[in-house]
Amino acid sequence: MKGLCVLGSTGSIGVSTLDVAGLHPDRYRVVALTANNNIDLLFEQCLRFKPAYAVVIDVRLATDLRSRLLTSGNDETEVLSGIKGLEEVSVLPDVDSVMAAIVGAAGLLPTLAAARAGKTVLLANKEALVMSGPLFMSAVTESGADLLPIDSEHNAIFQCMPVNYHAGRRAPEVRRIMLTASGGPFLRKGLNELHNVTPDEAVAHPNWVMGRKISVDSATMMNKGLELIEACLLFNMPPEKVEVVIHPQSVIHSMVDYVDGTVLAQMGNPDMRIPIAHAMAWPGRFDSGAEPLDLFSVKRLDFEAPDFERFPCLQRAYDAVRAGGTMPAILNAANEAAVSSFLDGGIRFTDIPDVINHCMNAIAVSRADTIDAVLEADQRARKSAEQYIARLS
Repeated sequence: MKGLCVLGSTGSIGVSTLDVAGLHPDRYRVVALTANNNIDLLFEQCLRFKPAYAVVIDVRLATDLRSRLLTSGNDETEVLSGIKGLEEVSVLPDVDSVMAAIVGAAGLLPTLAAARAGKTVLLANKEALVMSGPLFMSAVTESGADLLPIDSEHNAIFQCMPVNYHAGRRAPEVRRIMLTASGGPFLRKGLNELHNVTPDEAVAHPNWVMGRKISVDSATMMNKGLELIEACLLFNMPPEKVEVVIHPQSVIHSMVDYVDGTVLAQMGNPDMRIPIAHAMAWPGRFDSGAEPLDLFSVKRLDFEAPDFERFPCLQRAYDAVRAGGTMPAILNAANEAAVSSFLDGGIRFTDIPDVINHCMNAIAVSRADTIDAVLEADQRARKSAEQYIARLS
């Protein structure tokens, strides 16, 4: 039986992970659960799974959770707090697999700690890899950790790669990766209408149920941009060999083009339990709880090239991965600041790529060979973004 730590257990990926784990109590034992501030749901999860540890970022909320658990009769779960708590549970001896599902830069340190400790890392936090890039992949290689992608697209690519493939290796028989994208809620919206988009409109994804930040990223296609950078690292491919393809139905989750002309595609319903179950059962398979795909109801599959005028954030991501160094970390931090401001009503939807572009031009790129260099670039970009946003507001 494997010990499981879920970083971000109250988010959509964390909830789906626990759904899958609940189907296979003979295969997985939940050792640790963590949350940012949703202690109501974390409390319920602790009652059900009885983890040895629960982590809450805020110290006061951690105290509240500890009290509620003791009152309920659960004295089995030790409650920790802060980033240090996240790192601590990520490297516990009883933990075999770490689901890295914390959204944004906050997930970097505990995910990197898990990689350095040689854990099986189920990577749903794309920002951790985007920010630290080669540093993260080096940690995986040096520790012998298994890195299994959870994003539906990267998981699809992984499934279509050669037998016995391991993340980070170059597969010479692969000619090209085709990274599919739904196009989000504004694929057909007039360009002159985008500046009036509201946060509620931006988070209304046509196919997937996701958190607010990642839903906005999908609307701008920055989510696909981050996935592009992640794909280059996970599969050791240059950006010109990773092609983004708009596929509105979200049935084909990505494709791999081989040198002999064969194209392998992974298909399935848009249900995150499918890639989660694949990674948790790897190298085998088990039930995910998802409904089987009904091709007769799908009827058609459409594909088109992305419009970079409509989705300038995608172009910025290509620029960032080609620049290398700390530029992906700058891109990610600027985007997080811009999206947060948009969701709070501070800037318009169309201001998001302008904030990112400003930071990428304003901040010098350096080598991303230490965690301190990565975090410094992250902080400089956030400060630059905040200053630029203040001028826009």
